[in-house]
Amino acid sequence: MTNISRDSDVVELNEPPRFTYGQRVRTKRTVRNDGTYCGKDVGDILAKKGEEGYVCNIGTFLQQFYIFGVEFIQTGNKVGMKSKELEACDDEDDVASAKKKPAKPAKESGE
Repeated sequence: MTNISRDSDVVELNEPPRFTYGQRVRTKRTVRNDGTYCGKDVGDILAKKGEEGYVCNIGTFLQQFYIFGVEFIQTGNKVGMKSKELEACDDEDDVASAKKKPAKPAKESGE
């Protein structure tokens, strides 16, 4: 059997997906067509860095990675992306992280 060259030893499928259906996400880098996107030329930009979209599909690749189908708002393109290429941009994430921070102690009055 041949060895498969993988870009990571991490198996994401051992954990639940990082993003959920309908979650708003943002690209960490510009994504170009590698020839797998029908109707666009190789090298065409599918999503620019910082562009926002919504997760509309969750699949797997090589029994190792989650692939998130993201529909981008500005272009309408639906692109499959790895979790390392995306970041959450929902307000809910900010709320959850704020709850984890300890509250500041109240100032004592000088009597």
